[in-house]
Amino acid sequence: MRVVPVPVREDNYAYLLIDEPSNQAAAVDVFDTDKVTAQAKELGVNLIAALTTHHHFDHSGGNKVRFAMKAKVLPDAPIYGGSAKVLGLTHPVKDKDEFTIGDNIKVKCFATPCHTQDSICYYVTDEVNKNHPGGVFTGDTLFIAGCGRFFEGVGSEMHAALSYLGTLPDETIVYNGHEYTSASLRFGQHIDPGNPDLKRLTEIVEKNEQTTGLTTIADEKKWNVFMRLDSDVLRPALAAGTPDSKIMDELRGLKNAYRG
Repeated sequence: MRVVPVPVREDNYAYLLIDEPSNQAAAVDVFDTDKVTAQAKELGVNLIAALTTHHHFDHSGGNKVRFAMKAKVLPDAPIYGGSAKVLGLTHPVKDKDEFTIGDNIKVKCFATPCHTQDSICYYVTDEVNKNHPGGVFTGDTLFIAGCGRFFEGVGSEMHAALSYLGTLPDETIVYNGHEYTSASLRFGQHIDPGNPDLKRLTEIVEKNEQTTGLTTIADEKKWNVFMRLDSDVLRPALAAGTPDSKIMDELRGLKNAYRG
């Protein structure tokens, strides 16, 4: 299994999820059809499906033209997504649904409603290469050191979504929807300045223009303030017994207003 990021727009990521033995690939969060298909052609892989994390146009817009697959590659190529709002949807999926890409890649769906109510994260593992740690395409639910805005949900839902993703194996590689890491890092340093793990993330940001695919679920548990609501940094500033949902709402509000 190989994952190739395809930067699109100003800061979006599409991806190619490649089953190397079969030379077949799925496109994740297609927006710029030309860039995605050109990358597939350069790599010599056949596009056979699309995985869409949520219905926002910058993630599903390329589905509208079936990323040049409908007539040229595979007439019945499935487009997976969490609701009928996903452009071009052919295969609606829900929490815990599973399917395969190529011969060897197992995909399991994790429903994570909040950013949008149809947000689906895709956990992928290689059934043959057991040394591969697996990965998760998180769309706009989980960012490196951050999370998405609550456009269609509330704090309790985002807390549930991030906690759910936190049940994945620690070694799972995170492939998120946007290159927001620098801004998320600055907010993390503002909220949790003494966190030593943020120094490690700082090094990653300084050395890499693209940070997606360089971190794991274990990392997020250490440096992502939105996944650390019970930390000593947050709790002392709040009244005893403050529910996690309220903490999440307040923390997201602080992030929305932060200009650091």
